[in-house]
Amino acid sequence: MVREQDADGRAQVAGVAESADVMASVSALDRSQRAGEASAAAAVAAGETAPPAGSLAAAELDLTAAAFFDVDNTMMVGASIFHFARGLAARKFFTTSDLAGFAWQQLKFRVGGREDKTGIAGHRDTALSFVAGRPVDEVVALGEEIYDELMADRIWAGTRALAQMHLDAGQRVWLVTATPVELALIIARRLGLTGALGTVAESVDGHYTGRLVGEILHGPAKAHAVRALAVTEGLDLRRCTAYSDSVNDVPMLSAVGTAVAVNPDSELRDVAKERGWQVRDFRTGRKAARIGVPSVLGAGAVAGAVAAGLAYRKR
Repeated sequence: MVREQDADGRAQVAGVAESADVMASVSALDRSQRAGEASAAAAVAAGETAPPAGSLAAAELDLTAAAFFDVDNTMMVGASIFHFARGLAARKFFTTSDLAGFAWQQLKFRVGGREDKTGIAGHRDTALSFVAGRPVDEVVALGEEIYDELMADRIWAGTRALAQMHLDAGQRVWLVTATPVELALIIARRLGLTGALGTVAESVDGHYTGRLVGEILHGPAKAHAVRALAVTEGLDLRRCTAYSDSVNDVPMLSAVGTAVAVNPDSELRDVAKERGWQVRDFRTGRKAARIGVPSVLGAGAVAGAVAAGLAYRKR
């Protein structure tokens, strides 16, 4: 009888645990969907969804097809939020130790060739802490300056050419990134693209609160954002194309008719091979599934420089 009661008790505990897991999963789905919808709404509110300007006549515009590009290591070398953090550190927004944490995540990103969920959460929390209470207009103005200083020369020429190919075909082109939407819009505007879907930070009366709307635009949230924008803009996702370097973006890549792996990490390369997706690799000093020695040495030099700087600061 005791054994039967124990078994029932264990079953009840297992049932409670399973129910908690389901609730957590539903909550994560809700946050992911909210983040995607908020990002699409922000892109529309920013007025960044108009057809591409240029010499194309209205009859030549292709308004039901579009292209979506990830930013970090797809459109830009390295992580855009790290470059932004470097610019803010130079302006005394936070300490050298904080920047060292960003540098460590950037090092892992460059050597590993893929995003790290813990690192992404760390970037998010740090970014939210240093913009909390700041005017949105101030951060946007700084983003413009920092793009010119630290990002403009880090755009992959090959990926930029792919984006231009879509623009020339009369299609709209959006960036889709975990980077704050304000910074993502700056990058898109400087590249002559249509607009951007990015992480939306909550603001009240023109000042950041230090909270997100939903969650960071990452993984499934990107797919939600693309679908939400497609509904608003009348896009046929079967005629759309998506580009990314990370296996974390498989949900977004799977949401469109054509998926292209750009500078892919090893896991995405495997998925692309399995599903017959195109692969474009614009990296130098790096083989298909591993980083070449020059890149590792370069990343090591960055880490060494940061460590030396910290040691000097302590002395």
